[in-house]
Amino acid sequence: MPVAHGLHRREALRQLSAFLLASPLAVGADKPELTDSTQLANVFDFRDLARRLLDPVAFDYMAEGGKDEISLAENRLAFRRVILRPRFLTDVHEISVSTELLGREMDSPIFVCPAGGKNCFRRDGEEETARGAALANAMYISNGGVEEFLASGDAPGHWWQYTTGGQFLTENTMLDFVERLEDSNCTGICFTVDNMLVSHRERSIHNGLVRTWCNLGAIPRDEDGNLVRSPSDRTWITGEYPGRVSPTPTWDTVKQLRDMTDLKIMLKGLMIGEDVEKAVAVGADAVVVSNHGARQLDHTGSTIEALPECVEAASGRMPVLVDGGFRRGTDVLKALAMGATAVGVARPYLWGLTCFGSEGVARVLHLLKTELALDMGMSGVANIADIDASLVRRRNWSYEGGLQP
Repeated sequence: MPVAHGLHRREALRQLSAFLLASPLAVGADKPELTDSTQLANVFDFRDLARRLLDPVAFDYMAEGGKDEISLAENRLAFRRVILRPRFLTDVHEISVSTELLGREMDSPIFVCPAGGKNCFRRDGEEETARGAALANAMYISNGGVEEFLASGDAPGHWWQYTTGGQFLTENTMLDFVERLEDSNCTGICFTVDNMLVSHRERSIHNGLVRTWCNLGAIPRDEDGNLVRSPSDRTWITGEYPGRVSPTPTWDTVKQLRDMTDLKIMLKGLMIGEDVEKAVAVGADAVVVSNHGARQLDHTGSTIEALPECVEAASGRMPVLVDGGFRRGTDVLKALAMGATAVGVARPYLWGLTCFGSEGVARVLHLLKTELALDMGMSGVANIADIDASLVRRRNWSYEGGLQP
């Protein structure tokens, strides 16, 4: 009787798990890095190794979502509702995944999303990520703190500066921010709009995470493995009524930013068509359909569900990008067929960062790019321009069971 493909994969994962458990990578032991990232076949293998390498508190911080983590699961589960419709006897002997975004060429439609706390996963995590993006020739959105590297000849050729609006408190602070970026090689400003208040991240609350530990480059523990806290450390807790000292940004803020600079402006975190229409109206250049990796408001559904509504609202007037739960080339292909111009990833490259630094970031991006090219070829499309809505169908069935994000 033939052995099911799923059994082959489970056995492979079992063997990998046994190797890791028997190795010095196990918790509490010395944790040397593997020397060859090509031993890992897909992004999930990087995740499994990252879990072994990291302090459990750090891994939970990377992996968690908001509150019940419903949207975290749905970001992955929703891909099961989108079915590929392959076409055959087309010429796919040469496959190209290059594309264009706002007049800039991209080697592939896969870009590096911003992610905070990288030093919890790797020392100098932001610079290592930037170097990995440059190695992969991928578009990169910077969290900041790596200006010297970004000004060097080794920096990614296509990078954006991330902000949650902290620089927009006054006209002067906004102008200073804009002028600094205009004097750099920055492509534009990625304004993340869904982070005005910080959600309850209950894994980290239960773990007693001190967010500033990620500035240290490690989770502090004593020789017995106990977490070490100083009197000034402040853990996340529940029960604090939300509020901010200063007013939060509005659509008028985006309009003010638009009037102040010719830099490209990308709004990240939109989930509904009405907001995409407003983004067009205030002069934004692009939007990213995103639920912040399901780390902010829970019960928003998945981003792949929200994508068609947002693409329709844009009506070809601006590119619509998307992130959230992308782990496979087929995931990327489905989003492109549903109208996305490019797809962002965060946790996958963080797994690569944890395991191998910049080389791991580049390897994860290469794996996703290669999977996309292979899946395109097997679906009968040789170029990004050949991908259209006829390549997918959506089926209506309820979410059942579980799937690791």
